[in-house]
Amino acid sequence: MLKNYITVKHSYLLINDSEGHPSSSHQTLKGTSKWATSLENLLEDPEGVKRFREFLKKEFSEENVLFWLACEEFKKTQGKKQMQEKAKEIYMTFLSSKASSQVNVEGQSRLNETILETPHPLMFQKLQDQIFNLMKYDSYSRFLKSDIFLNHKKCEEQEENSPEAQTAAKRASRIYNT
Repeated sequence: MLKNYITVKHSYLLINDSEGHPSSSHQTLKGTSKWATSLENLLEDPEGVKRFREFLKKEFSEENVLFWLACEEFKKTQGKKQMQEKAKEIYMTFLSSKASSQVNVEGQSRLNETILETPHPLMFQKLQDQIFNLMKYDSYSRFLKSDIFLNHKKCEEQEENSPEAQTAAKRASRIYNT
């Protein structure tokens, strides 16, 4: 039970070397600490994506991260027919002038609908890069200062300092140092 608590709550285990000093080779950043290092790290963490989406929703720009995620999934698509279907779905949802969640990309970068007939995994890359940079240099920095991020960070720190997490860290330290 405690193991699940620590994993789910993103608490940190402090692992010591043979002399009892924190071992930097075993420590990794998790949760908000990792999210704060880069937008890439934030987007690799499902909880980070969830919190970022929550923030972007309040800013009325959630479509940016949804488009970015859709493009990441699109790159993994196998088969021409599935790729055509997904390409059309991305186009109709995010890029068409009638799109329900239209992203703001430069006019000359917009795709012509005819390209959807011959899709390839990187067909949206230029647009995805534009949206990534928009998020990185605009929304991401505001997210790191937002109540959503700061409250989540505060909760992590409280969990980290809880007696349960400290006891688990001591146990883990003994296990790895034997």
